[in-house]
Amino acid sequence: MVSAGKKRRVLIIIENLPAPFDRRVWQEASTLRDAGYAVTILCPTGKGYEKSYEIIDNIPIYRYKLLTEGKGAWGYLVEYSVALFWQFFLALKLCLGPGFDVIHACNPPDNIFLVGGFFKLFFGKKFLFDHHDINPELYLAKFGRRDIFYRLMLSWERWTFRTADISIATNESYQKIAIERGGMAPDKVFIVRSGPDLRRTSPVPPDEKWKKGRKFLVGYVGVMGAQEGLDHLLQGIAFLVNKKNRKDVQFVLVGGGTELEHLKAMAAEMKIDDFVTFTGRVPDNVLMEALSTADVCVNPDVVNDMNDKSTMNKIMEYMALGKPIVQYEMTEGRFSAREASLYAEPNNPESLIAHILILLDNAELRKKMGEFGRNRVLHELQWKYEIPKLLAAYEAIFI
Repeated sequence: MVSAGKKRRVLIIIENLPAPFDRRVWQEASTLRDAGYAVTILCPTGKGYEKSYEIIDNIPIYRYKLLTEGKGAWGYLVEYSVALFWQFFLALKLCLGPGFDVIHACNPPDNIFLVGGFFKLFFGKKFLFDHHDINPELYLAKFGRRDIFYRLMLSWERWTFRTADISIATNESYQKIAIERGGMAPDKVFIVRSGPDLRRTSPVPPDEKWKKGRKFLVGYVGVMGAQEGLDHLLQGIAFLVNKKNRKDVQFVLVGGGTELEHLKAMAAEMKIDDFVTFTGRVPDNVLMEALSTADVCVNPDVVNDMNDKSTMNKIMEYMALGKPIVQYEMTEGRFSAREASLYAEPNNPESLIAHILILLDNAELRKKMGEFGRNRVLHELQWKYEIPKLLAAYEAIFI
């Protein structure tokens, strides 16, 4: 805890999601506030979060408007340039006003070190890097080429770690990257996992409307992006409906993103749109209701270096809701879910569906796996177990 009279001030910068929609960042901000830190957030606007300034739960939030959401390498370049301008401008305004002691930078992208480095060099501020995504691997997952932009991602990552006083990793895989590829000292890298806050992520009464008259419901939550494997899921649904002639399963896909309209068009082209509900981005209560109604939850993330090393928030949320899971076999996915999940053959949509059917046709197995996942979250993975680790990282930055 921060002692009275010495309240430390933290400026959290996010580029890809608004607060408080970004669950991990909001949990971190709330934890730091409760520990006595003065916390301010800079982030973009988003659907439902259009105000340029507001205070939520005693946390001031400054939001900037992006001209476009990046799609394609040049689109991301425009997005990042606009974001950097506003991050510099607003951070300088805050530095000369109420002030801050630490910039807490949440990627993606990895270019926020430019802001952190400036204030570290000229104003003596600390810089903490919160490593959410491994961006070189993310770039490869999206575009599949090791071009000038990929090399730029590697450079940004390297300079980010060099600039950081402390780095936070979401799992051991990311910790290893910070040490081996980033060159950080092991005692400067803290693992703080993305555990769910059970005050926000807990089962609610199901609503049969989500099943649209069908016997079963399969749920998904996440960003509708190119690397999330939702094209695999749609291919699997087409196989289920058109080849296996199973008409008793409805799918609900919750979330927004650059690929949402493309995915809707794909579902219509495959003639499975009646079996798939796309909700777009929705409030927490709608998300909890849809997933609480689901019999099985799915994570169709394709197997690549990015996803293999990443801890997915959706897996934690599924487990917190007591839902059995189907996903492809991956390192961090198995570490998180263990016996709460079945593991399909990598990047095989038909195998993904086959494992979903195993669960749909076995209520006892669904119950057993769901209970295992819920208990694992309750006793090992929920956010309260990560709070001491986050606070330890902050104590280290002021040594």
